[in-house]
Amino acid sequence: MENFVLIGVFVLLGMLFRRLEAFPKDSAQTLNMFALYVSLPALILLKVPQIVFSREILTAAVVPWGLLLLSVAAVLGAARLWRWERGTVGVLLLVVPLGNTSFLGVPMVQAFFGAAGLPYLIIYDQLGTLLIMVSYGSLILALYGKDGGSVNLVAMVRKMLFFPPTIALMAGLVARSWPYPEKLAQGLQNVALTLVPVVMTAIGLQMRLRLPRRVFGPLAFGLAVKLLAAPLSALLVCRLAGLGGMVVDVSILEAAMPPMVTAGALAVVAGMEADLAVAMIGIGIILSFGTLPAIYFLTRLAP
Repeated sequence: MENFVLIGVFVLLGMLFRRLEAFPKDSAQTLNMFALYVSLPALILLKVPQIVFSREILTAAVVPWGLLLLSVAAVLGAARLWRWERGTVGVLLLVVPLGNTSFLGVPMVQAFFGAAGLPYLIIYDQLGTLLIMVSYGSLILALYGKDGGSVNLVAMVRKMLFFPPTIALMAGLVARSWPYPEKLAQGLQNVALTLVPVVMTAIGLQMRLRLPRRVFGPLAFGLAVKLLAAPLSALLVCRLAGLGGMVVDVSILEAAMPPMVTAGALAVVAGMEADLAVAMIGIGIILSFGTLPAIYFLTRLAP
């Protein structure tokens, strides 16, 4: 609980800093880039060599792909029922399956599971969310974006391969056979510790509450699927399949993360329903401070 309160404190600080003239308008972007290029790779380098590969850990890689199918079916069914516009459908197809599994996921998993849960988070994020973003996300941007098919999949794959967390993942896998020197391990630990305050402050700086009436219905549906239906479905399927343990619980909490900030930004750039994309991100983050603890306690109660 103390860790969870600390997360909230950094978010509130970010919201406060947004109102101070001393902080430039691009402060959030600067913090995000630092986390992306420095803090997160350091954490991955530190934790990947600790991963013990087994059949159980495959759960963390499979869950996000299963929830992708569920989310797409739910969004397309709702779009047909309520006859949403093309831009609205595109936003939901992009942001509902893609969660904030790294930036927000790391502090939340640390808060609820401690450092022991981070290796499972890395598997979920790198083999699930990242690959889905590159493949499925590119397809949605091509089909529903204003440029209609201009997205270059080869370019997206190239970006993924040279993405700092991906490079750190590959380096960490290579380093599994060679333990880090003590000073290097301590250095990585010190850098990785910056991730939580940097990311949560950046989230506070970016938080906006814009809610035009036309987005009420799609917004409520999208967040209900993302924050509740998806993780509860994952929990039900895993329990019925007899799966348990920390890897499953971390995967379920990751499934409950609010929509990915990057996915929402790409939806806006692609010319989709911008107000809906922004609201999904901002309102989703706020609501997640209530839904994530609820999902976590359900994993504790479920047999």
